[in-house]
Amino acid sequence: MSESTDHPAESVLHVGGASPYDVVVGHHLAHHLPDMVGDAARIAVVCPEALEHLVEDAVGPLLDRDVTVLALPDGEESKTAEVAVACWEALGEEGFTRSDVVVTLGGGATTDVGGFVAASWLRGVRVVHIPTTLLAMVDAAVGGKTGINTSAGKNLVGAFHEPSGVLCDLALLESLPRDELVAGLGEVVKCGFIADPEILRLVEETDPESLDASSPVLRELVERAIQVKIDVVVADLREAGGSELTGAHPGREALNYGHTLAHAIERAEDYEIRHGEAVAIGCVYVAELAHRATGLSAEIVERHREAFSRVGLPTSYEGASFEDLLATMRVDKKSRGNQLRFVVLSDIGAPTVLAGPSEEDLRAAYEAVTA
Repeated sequence: MSESTDHPAESVLHVGGASPYDVVVGHHLAHHLPDMVGDAARIAVVCPEALEHLVEDAVGPLLDRDVTVLALPDGEESKTAEVAVACWEALGEEGFTRSDVVVTLGGGATTDVGGFVAASWLRGVRVVHIPTTLLAMVDAAVGGKTGINTSAGKNLVGAFHEPSGVLCDLALLESLPRDELVAGLGEVVKCGFIADPEILRLVEETDPESLDASSPVLRELVERAIQVKIDVVVADLREAGGSELTGAHPGREALNYGHTLAHAIERAEDYEIRHGEAVAIGCVYVAELAHRATGLSAEIVERHREAFSRVGLPTSYEGASFEDLLATMRVDKKSRGNQLRFVVLSDIGAPTVLAGPSEEDLRAAYEAVTA
């Protein structure tokens, strides 16, 4: 992490690789937009209807250009083929060209569908993300994954499309409901378990009520979680590095820690449960699974429960049957053939892949989560 010389209160995290870009973390960052969009004449701002009132302030330096707002339904309801088609039609009507830019303003769902629209329009136009939730800042906005849902599951249609820049404006979290902020901590704590134990220490030693938009600890947690994602993504952008070899690092697949069950829970709950809440449950589940299948210590399993519950996240679930969740997990995009794959830990910061666990262990781990 490096400090901006012009604005020392900002941090710039660089994402290397074939399509490098910067992630800026700080407060009131709109002045960075002109550099990120370059000389684009047309800007399409993709945002939920509920956030249209933020557009003028969020993209103020771009308002002297041809700006079109593409308003979306809220949350996961926006991640449909119908919404994507409506966006494509609007871009066509505006004469949107390859030199123009999409700017997303919203949470993870907006980043996902807006990024997918940018990835697919004219086989790819530039996109800049302005995430408005903690979850989107540390997860969806960084790494180039885009997607929409189908009736079969979450994010089954999508593309890898890296942004031209990301502005993590912590001032946007000031109006975020507390429950949404807490949900975003699910992905932050996950990053602590898979790669950065300092995140766990900060969570365990900080009063969770003090974590708000102005908190220096929250800012450090955001930066550390983003850095975890950057380090993994740069090494394995397209999630090609997963291995069944015991002890081998699973590459980008490590970021899916807890997500296989989490996505099944989200579908069972009609996406009414927050993603970070489902991830917290999913992480406890795979810790229990690793305890049974590979010998992960009971102390680390308990640390999962304590860390997630400390920030206010759920660690148990009984809203669906094991059989129903298992059926959904089998069509998860992380499965290969008929074989289920889970990212598990051999220790804190040491993720690996568990391929084809026994149904007995899968069921026993779920029973531990429902207990």
